[in-house]
Amino acid sequence: MIKIGVVGYGYWGPNLVRNFSENDDFQVVMVADLKPANLLKVKKRYPSVQTTNNLDDVLNNPDIDAVAIATPVFTHYELALKALQAGKHVFVEKPLASNSEQAHQLVEEAEKRKLILFVDHTFVYTGAVRKIKEIVSSGQLGEIYYYDSVRINLGLFQHDVNVLWDLAVHDLAIMDYVLEKKPLAVAATGISHVAQEPENIAYLTCFFEEKLIAHIHVNWLAPVKIRKTLIGGDKQMIVYDDLEVSEKVKVYDKGIVLNNTQEDIYKLLVKYRTGDMYAPQLDTTEALRYEASCFAKAILSGVRSNADGKEGLRIVHILEAATLSLSQKGRPVDLDWKKFGL
Repeated sequence: MIKIGVVGYGYWGPNLVRNFSENDDFQVVMVADLKPANLLKVKKRYPSVQTTNNLDDVLNNPDIDAVAIATPVFTHYELALKALQAGKHVFVEKPLASNSEQAHQLVEEAEKRKLILFVDHTFVYTGAVRKIKEIVSSGQLGEIYYYDSVRINLGLFQHDVNVLWDLAVHDLAIMDYVLEKKPLAVAATGISHVAQEPENIAYLTCFFEEKLIAHIHVNWLAPVKIRKTLIGGDKQMIVYDDLEVSEKVKVYDKGIVLNNTQEDIYKLLVKYRTGDMYAPQLDTTEALRYEASCFAKAILSGVRSNADGKEGLRIVHILEAATLSLSQKGRPVDLDWKKFGL
């Protein structure tokens, strides 16, 4: 039985407490939050769980094996580092840290102490994304040409991070997991429509060594909510619509055929291929429930998770470079993976 403490019971914390409480491998021992009203909610729903407004009560509790952190982004590094130094396994909400140096230090600290550092890239654990990973890894799509995603809605404006760090982090985590390729450079453009606030609209492009390009559009100022991703290969293509109640993933047998024979020289160089579409059956297990199980498995048996500290570092490195590009009106910024041993 893994005894866990949860730090932060605001927006995401209640979901973490619920899923850890319902998992047979975990016992939620304590919840920490600065707001008395949030702690009252904990006591009302989970009478046996201890509450505190002092982080040290969690870190100094010898019965607690792991700490889950669901606090604002700028606090992730300090809280996660203190938890690791206290000998606790760490589950931290995305993104892992505010910059790549901090993320790298957390990865090194966890490795040095032989502790699990787990990043809450929730979408990686959905049945839809796991199925997409399976399809891409099988080679069914062939050579991947592009990854194109749109994640837009009206709200929820953040004050401590721009829209890339809030929304694009999801798509970058999915891209990293599904494609297993690291971009060489990124370019980002965007703008803020609220004075003294971070960018609320942004467009991010990732450039790869192969004939592969990725584009991510994120927006807090859209009249509709869209969560759609297209992955195109030379054999088949995938459309992933997270807002679909059923058939979230559709695989299309569509593409192009290039004519390169001598007799085709006077004909069109490109022909279109149209085949069937099918929607694979997906695991409907709640992502956080599955994620909690993966965290337990990583702690109990050392099985690597889909979103470990190194993946969290990769995503933060891309976001950091994208933010620099954003400040320079879209100038491409190279990614230095060797610097972090990735």
